Amino acid sequence: MPVSLHHPVDILRFNTCGSVDDGKSTLIGRLLYDSKSLMEDQLEALERSADITGGGQINLANLTDGLRAEREQGITIDVAYRYFATPRRKFIIADTPGHVQYTRNMVTGASSANLSIVLVDARLGVIEQSRRHSCIASLLRIPHLVVAVNKMDLVGWSEERFIEICEQFEEFLPRLDIKDVKFIPVSALNGDNVVDASPHSPWYTGPSLLRHLETVHIGSDWNLSEFRLPVQWVNRPNNPKDPRLHDFRGFSGQIAGGVIRVGDPVMALPSGYSSKVKEIWTLDGRLEEAFCPQSITLVLEDDIDVSRGDMLVDPSLLPGSSTELHARICWMHSRPLQRGRRYFIKHTTQTVQAIVESIEHRINVSTLDREPEAPELAMNDIGEIRLRTAKPIIFDAYATNRLTGSFIVIEPGANATVGAGMLYAPTEIARPEYKDFAI
Repeated sequence: MPVSLHHPVDILRFNTCGSVDDGKSTLIGRLLYDSKSLMEDQLEALERSADITGGGQINLANLTDGLRAEREQGITIDVAYRYFATPRRKFIIADTPGHVQYTRNMVTGASSANLSIVLVDARLGVIEQSRRHSCIASLLRIPHLVVAVNKMDLVGWSEERFIEICEQFEEFLPRLDIKDVKFIPVSALNGDNVVDASPHSPWYTGPSLLRHLETVHIGSDWNLSEFRLPVQWVNRPNNPKDPRLHDFRGFSGQIAGGVIRVGDPVMALPSGYSSKVKEIWTLDGRLEEAFCPQSITLVLEDDIDVSRGDMLVDPSLLPGSSTELHARICWMHSRPLQRGRRYFIKHTTQTVQAIVESIEHRINVSTLDREPEAPELAMNDIGEIRLRTAKPIIFDAYATNRLTGSFIVIEPGANATVGAGMLYAPTEIARPEYKDFAI
């Protein structure tokens, strides 16, 4: 088969957050509208809803606020996802709610983001919700942050007010583990500095919001040094009519870290069987190398025993393995998390039973301070817990790999997702059960 020359499209995932009525949905609407990323039926729907919700004018927030309750109250409740593209990059937007009651929704929408946009009302400045959402972005290890100072038109495009808000935010930045922070003055309602530069802010010489989104460097956001492939499926077509597929046996999944090339050694965990990469396949054909976060099928030189839930790794850079887990968790269910409760946790491609051994403390997401002696974690709380699993899981620290260092908590019986967790660094590396590779 021919070798594919196709390369993955560069996709930026970002979310908007901030306090209620800071203009998050309007900003996204303006971004879509001015970048000409709307279909004709979407434009017609906006015009039809103008007399109902926009006072005779097009209400750009309606592009993301689809729930009836959202339009009636003028707030965002659920996470809305929108997609658009420019010649430079493709984008996936998560419009997340601002109210403290919906913190869990904000965590869900931001969990896979490369960049977070925190909106600040120029009239109000940095308030508690601004700090809260910035802290959550830091807890989720989102590498890039944009502070969009919105409604600048309501303060007369005052440079002094913009600088004052930047200084308010910078006082809080040392507590956040975010290296890349950008401040942009905007007016989402009028479109100033959203897609095109505004004539109302000659004192601002930086890029517009869209320009920054198009050019921010995200290539180093992924862990490209430690190869990890959680096996999702053993690919056996068993097609007797095609000689190439009759004995084909590959291991499919999404690369969660690192780079893999034909001829590289790999180890299957937890078994410890070793082999080398014979072929790398994607939907578009065969590759000589692949990297995170591509979805691939690996064919190995040896028929080793690998199944769903196992992980193929670089044998020189092994992950951790343990049944004793220390994690930071966001609780998402009305029934609180309590010590001694049993749950299932889904980590990469495997699901195991776990018990909550202890609740270390609750985290004040407005200040990042730890509140000890928490008897339970209520809905929307973020805290640190210790879990014991029924069998060891193969993992990395969330700080070094967001894909192999995260998990979700599932309530038995109801099969509902009740929490999302981020693992701390393992205390010991994985110890393979076997060293040979023959079966």
